[in-house]
Amino acid sequence: MRSSRFRQPRDIASETGLPLWRQRNFGIFWVAQTLSFLGDSFALIALPLLVLQITGSLARMGLLTAVGGAASVVAAVFAGTVVDRVDRRRLLIGCDLVRMVLYGLIPLVWMFGPRIWLLYTVLPLCEAVGMLFAVGYVTVVRGLVGTGQLTEANGRLNATAAAAGVLGPLCAGALAAWTGPAAAVGVDAASFGVSAACLSVVRIAGRPPDDTSGERQRRRPAECERSAAPEGPGQGPGERAGLWQDLRVGVVFLYDHPVLRALTGLLFVFSFLTLGLNDLVIYHLKHDLGRDDGMVGSVMAAGALGTIVGSLLVARVHRRFGFGPTWTAAVAVSGVAVAGLGWARDVPAVGALCAVFLGGTAVAGTCSMSLRQAVTPEPLLGRVTSVFWTLQYAAAPVGAAVLTWAAERHGTAPVAALAGGACVLIAAVALATPVRKFGRE
Repeated sequence: MRSSRFRQPRDIASETGLPLWRQRNFGIFWVAQTLSFLGDSFALIALPLLVLQITGSLARMGLLTAVGGAASVVAAVFAGTVVDRVDRRRLLIGCDLVRMVLYGLIPLVWMFGPRIWLLYTVLPLCEAVGMLFAVGYVTVVRGLVGTGQLTEANGRLNATAAAAGVLGPLCAGALAAWTGPAAAVGVDAASFGVSAACLSVVRIAGRPPDDTSGERQRRRPAECERSAAPEGPGQGPGERAGLWQDLRVGVVFLYDHPVLRALTGLLFVFSFLTLGLNDLVIYHLKHDLGRDDGMVGSVMAAGALGTIVGSLLVARVHRRFGFGPTWTAAVAVSGVAVAGLGWARDVPAVGALCAVFLGGTAVAGTCSMSLRQAVTPEPLLGRVTSVFWTLQYAAAPVGAAVLTWAAERHGTAPVAALAGGACVLIAAVALATPVRKFGRE
């Protein structure tokens, strides 16, 4: 019997085929995520500035990023199982409310004096909840627009998120310079509350609206689960598999798909090299160039413009050149930008290189997400996404700690050059994998 969780609400079905701007559910979801990203951009600036304000250490900034990243990786192990088994809309709302409360604690406690231990407690919890939200978010987009409009929908979501990323850092930098970074974290907390309110009126389908192969899709997940998770003692055919069986289903699916298998390995290295880049840029501006918090926000805002451009162009470029050439070129361009960041001695150059890097990662990230959403059977989408992100970011927290530690001792220029060169090498390696041959899907 088909679960009611995968039935398609009539109001969503009636929107199938309409332009995205005319789809009510996607529109509300779009607004909610834009507001949430606006708040996130405040925290992206404010939390590192809080650590730097108290300790003056790039390594301590990197440690906070590493702790948060590690919590995200651990949460990714469980996220797919949870997302595939619960009401996704309620899950997203709950994640927003939890983060609203946790981030709201920071400005309240800071009123009585800085407590750096609170950052090392709140950020990992928020990152874990954020990973749960992110996996649910990926499954929801396909449930809202179907597979035919995935790349366009992801591009638009990324573009408006980047637009919020332009305004957010500007406001966060100005607010941090005026009242201190803690107040900027309070704005982040409020944004999650608004996002939860918007999500409460969105209708989300469990099965993609344009799915015309229902029987085939129902058989494929069942066959995958039977092959990946054989029955064990006490487990009957009608009982749910455990956590490790669920994870094995995701691993088997990724391994059996040649492009996803190659992408997982390539992004494992790319994430190791780039997770700590935000801290590196902030430290370079504050320590090497002697700029204030307001200028940090301005540079981050300029960098976010690259994400807007990349997100708006990705669907057109993807249609013309296909997945492989688009993804490979985007990673190579990002690596060149990273290599030049540490050598840039003036603020406009740093902002321009940040824009190129973020634009490239927006194109590559949108392509890989859309591919994964399109080829994965809907009942497995949460688990496959969870496993993919777990493997992709498994070593990233260590990379962030190593990158910032090395930059503090040897300077930002040589470390950035080494990391950027390695990113270009990743693109070169991709040319020898199935990614290169995967063209217009």
